[in-house]
Amino acid sequence: MKSPETPPPGGMLLLNKPPGRTSFQALGQVKKALGTKKVGHTGTLDKFASGLLIALAGKATKLVPRFEAFDKTYIGEITFGKETDTLDPEGSIIAEAPLPGLAALEASLAEFRGEILQKPPAYSALHINGKRAYELARSGEAPEMKARPVSIYSLELLSYQEEDGRVRSAVIRAEVSKGTYIRSLARDIALAAGSRGYLSALTRIKIGDYKLEDALDLETADNQAIIDALNTI
Repeated sequence: MKSPETPPPGGMLLLNKPPGRTSFQALGQVKKALGTKKVGHTGTLDKFASGLLIALAGKATKLVPRFEAFDKTYIGEITFGKETDTLDPEGSIIAEAPLPGLAALEASLAEFRGEILQKPPAYSALHINGKRAYELARSGEAPEMKARPVSIYSLELLSYQEEDGRVRSAVIRAEVSKGTYIRSLARDIALAAGSRGYLSALTRIKIGDYKLEDALDLETADNQAIIDALNTI
């Protein structure tokens, strides 16, 4: 007769996910350390992205929907002149355009502050007719991505790099509502500035009141560090 499993520890972990690792892989590291499969996250970060990932373990997983509703803050880099199918550095180039001027870029940012309608990326985990959008896109189909309302509470230009008097890349800081795709925001900013663009780097620095500076670095953490960092809820 199989003995009952020890109830998994319940609590919350603030994690700093490194780029090059999926959110699923990051959770795998946590599951192994805690000795349980009952671990969920409260908002996926793309593989190329880094930053704050909140993991909930044990009984705390029931709080996932509440945490998913929190506003989020990101710092992202937009590379102009080219657009990829995935809207990130891992995709294939599908369009090219001249680089924007600084004035055009600054004017385009103003268009996206407040409540807007945003079309999610085709390469996303949204369900369309029972399938993930990215599954349809990878199979050669063009999923219909309907625009939906999101809120951009703040959008700042932090820095930019020029090439022959035009903007080659720009770093932005965005505080946004649940459901906002920064990849889509990068695409739309570039289009509004008369160019094309994709999100070349992304770091999530805040979820609700939780900050990246308080997170455990998964790149250097061992199992004991993960166990010690678990906060009981």
